[in-house]
Amino acid sequence: MQQEPTLDWLTDPEVFQINRLDAHSDHRFYTDEIKALERGPMDLCQSLNGKWKFHLSKNPALRPQSFFEDGFSCEAWDSIEVPGHLQTQGYGNPQYTNTLYPWDGQADILPPAVDMEHNLVGSYIKTFTVAPSLRNKRLILSFQGFETAIYVWLNGTFVGYGEDGYTPTEFDITELVTDGENRLAVEVYQRSSASWIEDQDFWRFTGLFRDVLLYALPQTHLEDLFVTTDLSVDYIIGTLKARCRFSGETADTVDIGLFDKDGELVEQQLEIGYRQEMDLSLLLAAPHLWSAEDPYLYTLMITVRKNGETVESVSQRIGFRKFEMIDKVMHLNGKRIVFKGVNRHEFDPVRGRAVTEEDMLWDIQFMKQHNINAVRTCHYPNQSRWYELCDEYGVYLIDEANLESHGSWSHMDVYVSDWAVPNDREDWLEAVLDRANSMLERDKNHPSVLIWSCGNESYGGKDIFEMSQLFRAKDSTRLVHYEGVTRDPRYPDTTDMESRMYPPPWEIEAYLQNDPPKPYISCEYVHAMGNSCGAMDEYIELEKYPMYQGGFIWDYIDQFIYRKNEFGEQVLAYGGDFGDRTTDYNFCGNGIVYADRTPSAKAQEVKYLYQNLKICPDEEGFWLKNDNLFAGTEGYRFVCEMKRNGEVCFRTEVSAKVSAQTTEHILVSWPKREPGAEYALLVSAVLNGGTIWAEDGFEQAYGETVLGFVPAVRPVPSGTLKVVNGIGNIGAFGDHFSVLFSRKEGGIVSLKYDGEELVSRAPKPYYWRAATDNDRGNGHPYRCGFWYTASLFQQTADIRVEEQENSLTVAYCYHLAPSSEAQTVISYTVTADGAISVRMMYSGAQNLPEMPMFGWRVQLPAEYDQVKWYGAGPEECYIDRRNSAKLGIYQTTAEENISGYIVPQECGNRTDVRWAEISDLHGKGIRLEFLEQPFELGVLPYSAEQLESALHWEELPCPTATWVTVAGRQMGVGGDNSWGAHTHAQYLIPSDQPVSCGFVIRPLW
Repeated sequence: MQQEPTLDWLTDPEVFQINRLDAHSDHRFYTDEIKALERGPMDLCQSLNGKWKFHLSKNPALRPQSFFEDGFSCEAWDSIEVPGHLQTQGYGNPQYTNTLYPWDGQADILPPAVDMEHNLVGSYIKTFTVAPSLRNKRLILSFQGFETAIYVWLNGTFVGYGEDGYTPTEFDITELVTDGENRLAVEVYQRSSASWIEDQDFWRFTGLFRDVLLYALPQTHLEDLFVTTDLSVDYIIGTLKARCRFSGETADTVDIGLFDKDGELVEQQLEIGYRQEMDLSLLLAAPHLWSAEDPYLYTLMITVRKNGETVESVSQRIGFRKFEMIDKVMHLNGKRIVFKGVNRHEFDPVRGRAVTEEDMLWDIQFMKQHNINAVRTCHYPNQSRWYELCDEYGVYLIDEANLESHGSWSHMDVYVSDWAVPNDREDWLEAVLDRANSMLERDKNHPSVLIWSCGNESYGGKDIFEMSQLFRAKDSTRLVHYEGVTRDPRYPDTTDMESRMYPPPWEIEAYLQNDPPKPYISCEYVHAMGNSCGAMDEYIELEKYPMYQGGFIWDYIDQFIYRKNEFGEQVLAYGGDFGDRTTDYNFCGNGIVYADRTPSAKAQEVKYLYQNLKICPDEEGFWLKNDNLFAGTEGYRFVCEMKRNGEVCFRTEVSAKVSAQTTEHILVSWPKREPGAEYALLVSAVLNGGTIWAEDGFEQAYGETVLGFVPAVRPVPSGTLKVVNGIGNIGAFGDHFSVLFSRKEGGIVSLKYDGEELVSRAPKPYYWRAATDNDRGNGHPYRCGFWYTASLFQQTADIRVEEQENSLTVAYCYHLAPSSEAQTVISYTVTADGAISVRMMYSGAQNLPEMPMFGWRVQLPAEYDQVKWYGAGPEECYIDRRNSAKLGIYQTTAEENISGYIVPQECGNRTDVRWAEISDLHGKGIRLEFLEQPFELGVLPYSAEQLESALHWEELPCPTATWVTVAGRQMGVGGDNSWGAHTHAQYLIPSDQPVSCGFVIRPLW
């Protein structure tokens, strides 16, 4: 009996589909065996993507209720692109919120109610004619993705209803299609009862955001295929099993064949008698095993025949691999696995979650290039094409169900289970089981999927436990993950592994040292919001514990959207920029990749710490530790460079064959080092031949050792220095330079080299940095605001002037606050060659917060924006994020030194700087050289105060100066989380201890 659609379904969690077909595998099918083996486009598939007629209604009461009827005219309607979101195409405003539901404070409702007054409805109409290759066959209408609920009509007849828009919703429309033009009508509702369990940390969009497709099925069709592989105890013999369920007419025989990557047949069985449900199998001696290191894929072909003719030929890529728990440790093909992972939202700054294959290819190539071996599909199943790419490129997956109900139980970080969903509620059980089943059935044949995840941050309870049991009952070849039992431990067996979010490394270590019952992973760690990812190496060090099995950085890509500002400029925007409330503002920006798919400096550190080849050069060659599970180093050549004072003075290449899980020393004939110079030995593992993800010569891993740190040799000054001791100023004059020290201003008020004035205002000690997202999250600006005030308003308490032959020393003593004994002394010693030696000393004081920075800041004219330095690089680095930095000579500009963090904050720092040159385009300016210890350097077109005052970069004025900061030390950036975790203690600057800094200013003529 045809059901009449009703809006009541939107508020009933027990109604999540009407007339939807059963979930099934995402295999490809053809009517031609050659095409099946080639795995090209499916002739039996017709895309309905493109322009659709569209009407937006503010709520259901205002929608055009009869729009699906044949006589309804939509000529005056707008057009919209499918796939795509409404909000990214100008219909309604995007809204970003993390844990709070979008209607919080606007609608007083509890699950499963829906705020119908504010529930956008998109009415879509598409006319189409069935392609000739699809006619006279059973026809399936497939919606690959939508948010959040859809009603569907074809040619005026109701087809069905669906929720859970992150797995396919499909309907049989065979009886409703006409030979001519067909009229497809779809209502998309932004909110339904499903919204209570789709409270992910992302933008709240709506619309048909994945493909809409029309499939034709052969007269006999392999409706569902479940391929599993197993290996003998010695991992030598492979068994392939294929469980098949057919539909349609009866056929005669079924053939099964397995082809290698070159298309050569390696095993087959022919003319097996057809049955509607069949279990097929193949035995393969010494199969080539699949792993992320060597993602070898076979092609399984299943061909259905009748009367000797091919009815259908199915193609499925498969990988032989065995994932199992051995002695409480997860193993792949007999080896303990460590996940070096990221959480990945599907995202593009123009299209939102309607990502393209081009986006996916960029993502997976980036991941392989940066040693990322695993992805958690946070927090929903991704497009099917992503799984195919992970199979092909080699990326392990935690496949996560479309489930998060964070706002139902976490009330401003207070856990309340009174109306948590799904919890133990029977009315939500079938809905969440259906979500688990839909994901499993679609993705079960992908070797990249190692772990099923029950969802994210949905508390605990019986319903989620039943999800885990469904996974286990249907698939014994994978494990099950759920982090929520850490907050609700009533059903600990929900998860096969201990999974936590954002614990500090010492907390994980305590778990591992206490005879834990389950292996450990961090499903989210190293919160990469803004300038972050500090001290990540402390997590990597935990790999020494067998039951530590890695983690997944939060997260991969910034979720920012392009918009046009009031000046017509296209800029990236975050939550709240569209007038959206409730919002969590820029909390959607936690990526190691910027929203426009430009790598951030954080990616440099991730790549280095995740590399499986650990390289440590020494004076005889280098140690090479191969942490791969299976792959040797034959695919690399090793480029060995020696740098003398930052310049390459020797280069050679060597080969090395080091087996997986072994360490060897490789000899290199380094040239003899000369005294009086600093040398750096750099060994890079580069690809010895191109791959599908990188070209020949691409650097995959590296290691560096610095030898013989030698203090800079200071030239003996020549010439004569003239000193003028005035009432308010002390002047020093030499050939082509002059310096003027002010008693009133408390510093250098004029510095001229070759007649050019370089100083705008007196440079002084500086203790502040523009707060990072992590700083704001842990209350650092409030806690440490003393140092902001001290930077701006310190007072000169004493001045000492000392003249010697051809030198002048002026020392200033600054009091930092009337209520504190804190003081800093800075001395400037000018010599006849125009050099100025700067020495700073902070003596330490009690009862003050940690110091953000101890440095010296000078404001130069804007034209002095060219930066060259010998130190750590090439990307920005900090004392807790410098493992990946290489010692060398690099160049940039003040503007290019700005990082792409969406909210202006501290950025562009370099550590271990020996010397730096800040100049104009003609090479004139200043050179900075270290004294006893290398310094940290920041060069930006904005001051820290300007950065603090802006919420977006476009709010800042056109640069009028170049701000140079030379620091003896800047605190680390931290990154355990961004809402309370402090920078680790060893990377702080204690205010009760002395700290110093010294450097020399020289002229660049």
